[in-house]
Amino acid sequence: MKINALKLKNFRNYVDLSVNFCDTLNIFVGKNAQGKTNLLESIYYCCIGKSFKSIKDRDIVKWDEEEGYIGLLAEKKYRTLKVEVKLSKKKKKEIKINNLPIKKIGELIGEVNIVFFSPNELKLVKESPEERRKFMDIDISQRNKRYFYQLSRYEKILGNRNKLLKNSESLTMVKETVDIWDRALVASAKKIAFERERFINSILPFAQKAQSYISEGSENVELSYVCGCGVKLDENFEVNFDKLLKKNLEKDFKLGYTSLGVHRDDVDIFLNGVEVKSFGSQGQQRTVALSLKLAELESMKSEIGEYPILMLDDVFSELDAERQERLLKFASRTQTFISTTECKNLEGKEFVIQNGKIVKSELLG
Repeated sequence: MKINALKLKNFRNYVDLSVNFCDTLNIFVGKNAQGKTNLLESIYYCCIGKSFKSIKDRDIVKWDEEEGYIGLLAEKKYRTLKVEVKLSKKKKKEIKINNLPIKKIGELIGEVNIVFFSPNELKLVKESPEERRKFMDIDISQRNKRYFYQLSRYEKILGNRNKLLKNSESLTMVKETVDIWDRALVASAKKIAFERERFINSILPFAQKAQSYISEGSENVELSYVCGCGVKLDENFEVNFDKLLKKNLEKDFKLGYTSLGVHRDDVDIFLNGVEVKSFGSQGQQRTVALSLKLAELESMKSEIGEYPILMLDDVFSELDAERQERLLKFASRTQTFISTTECKNLEGKEFVIQNGKIVKSELLG
């Protein structure tokens, strides 16, 4: 899998850009705030259907323009793809795949598979469970479109149940209707929970290999999926979860929201037997987060039959020289895009970025 070319119009600080990439390492070099990360963001957008930043689509369009455009040419094992995104400050975005409009983001996700890593990915290890759920959901959705739609279904069901809890005048009124939402919630939660557990179990051996590689064999990582439904993931899951929802109904009514479900899921991460989130050093948290991303790379390749695209945003500034070298050796397995403030001892294609323009590009090595 590789990305051959990118075209931008009025995207962030880019007015008009057309660029071709090499099959190996593509290095975006420049000072801060020149547009390096914006290039990565545009590629990410064409693969996932949204930015990796928590922003609205209209904020991506160049500040003094009304519309923006991203065009991506990609090549997979058995087909080529042209992804186009038309952005507007006044209308909904429009996405086309090979000139055919799509109606839902789920049709885009998984067409061009990517793994993205930046210093902000430390949130994956040390911040709220929401970050770890996001990690699972983006990866699984790229491999399994049905999972993406199941997530959307679950969120709608959960929203309706929460409205019932919040807006009903009495618990008796809730009990008259809640069974409808409970049955739907339980069925949807089962599919999501079992898929998340399978995913964590599948990436664990790859994460352990990556962690051992980066730490020269001194560190071992362990992962454990924690289901927020409060019951075991076995053949009795649906019956037991339904019973627990009913048992907690009075509590949920008082809270005004559903306190159990896969929206409360988490992943426990341990390094040499110690919980990384609470007791790991920042350096350990950083390498564990990186190991999880590299595990994504290998796990996805084993499942879909080819490596996804790897994107590394300003990661080198967070790693010492030895770990930088190890990361680059790992990254050489697939097409990789790197943003950095300086380009030292790298082989690939260098793109020098200044004020939203590529002022120089050349092959290195």
